[in-house]
Amino acid sequence: MIRISLIILSVFCYMTYVSAQELPPPPAGPKSIKLPRIGETRLKNGLLISVVEKKGSSLVNVGLVIKNGAAAETPEKAGLANMTAELLTKGTRTRSAEKVAEDIEFLGGSLNSSAFWNGIYVSMEVTNDKLNSAMPIFADVILNPTFRPKEIEILRAQLQDNLAYNLKQPSFLANYVASSFVYSEHPQGGTLESLKNISRSDIVSFYKQNFSPRNAVLVIVGDISFQKATALANRFFGNWNSSAEEKIAKNSAVLKYSKDLKILIVDLPDSGQAAVLYAKKIGVSRSDKAELFSGLVANSVLGGGYSARLNQEIRIKRGLSYGAGSSFSWRVDNANFSARTQTKNESAAEVVELMLAEVNRLSTTEASEDEMKPRKAALIGNLARETETCAGLARKLAELYFLNASTDEIRNFTDSIDSVSKSDVMSFAAKYLRDGFFVVVGDYKKMKDAFTQRFPGAQINVISADEINLKKLLSLRQIAQ
Repeated sequence: MIRISLIILSVFCYMTYVSAQELPPPPAGPKSIKLPRIGETRLKNGLLISVVEKKGSSLVNVGLVIKNGAAAETPEKAGLANMTAELLTKGTRTRSAEKVAEDIEFLGGSLNSSAFWNGIYVSMEVTNDKLNSAMPIFADVILNPTFRPKEIEILRAQLQDNLAYNLKQPSFLANYVASSFVYSEHPQGGTLESLKNISRSDIVSFYKQNFSPRNAVLVIVGDISFQKATALANRFFGNWNSSAEEKIAKNSAVLKYSKDLKILIVDLPDSGQAAVLYAKKIGVSRSDKAELFSGLVANSVLGGGYSARLNQEIRIKRGLSYGAGSSFSWRVDNANFSARTQTKNESAAEVVELMLAEVNRLSTTEASEDEMKPRKAALIGNLARETETCAGLARKLAELYFLNASTDEIRNFTDSIDSVSKSDVMSFAAKYLRDGFFVVVGDYKKMKDAFTQRFPGAQINVISADEINLKKLLSLRQIAQ
């Protein structure tokens, strides 16, 4: 009997040993994001030069930041910044649109120009040995665009066709409407009416008023020394002069939100799905470090990934959607917050209820450490991946320059995220994320009864998708007050 007991004990000890050997070690905490030094200097004409030397990189990325975008246009001319940006690469004084494309392709590079709410970004990427040959093309599209009438009309037709199609898509239409209803802005890509209103003289005027060395930052990232990058910048942009002064367009102010639940339903008959959007403008900027990182962690917990709460509740537990998430769209003075998903028309009201419950839970109950740790790691990991390439790092720096935020944000990111506590997250959610607005786009006849039953005391406004025009968008702001 003693011998049997000893055998059993030996087997148990061996199994425990083997099991312990097979268990993977606990995951290590996220590593700090290590970046090369960001060097800055300013040319005599006022152009800020920002250089990051990434030794060993075979590519170099050059980007020009213009610190005004859609925020600098009027609602009646919505889409002006976008058209200006798109047309930069469509012809200069010495190159046609085809020639620009051919020249950059011959060098094996890429050249792009895009407009955002806060600015315009022109970027080029080539191999190191082609940089000297590519810089004249890059400078040419920025300094010498011609905005040819033929190219304007081609672009206008493309934008109008794309917009007409997108206005029939629930998720696009929800964001389109929220731009005015919630954020007191306008659709940055334009409206069908505003795109018709934009003339060549509008484009030329926008360019002259906003493209100035004093209103711009040249970002260069690659295996290039600070001295060489600065000399290159001075060679191609040192003589850039403009009468335009530095100016940053003001963003719309944060509304005084009532605590009453407000839901705007846009009726899109025969829509196969419904888009649900929870939105609020909040009074936190990227320069507000005391609140910024609490907000980033709060969003990560709520809807910043597959394992975040919204996706867990709406997709994984209930199968009501293929995915749900949330994010901030930053402005110079504040931010637009949104949580969003698509679902069946019949379950739209239930999803509204679930989103509302999760926002309220985040603002009244502290998240656990077990939940906070992976969501923080996800934030740090995402930034590490974003800044791993020259193009990604240049885009991240451009984003900060758009917002007049410090580039130290990247270097201090890991420590700043790690320092956020459970109470910080709850306090941020309670102060900024509650009492927002819902925009729901879908087939109203299929969701009407569910909204009536679930939200008997809510302020629900219903409009037809066919009514959505520039005048209607502007009038929606008054409903939100």
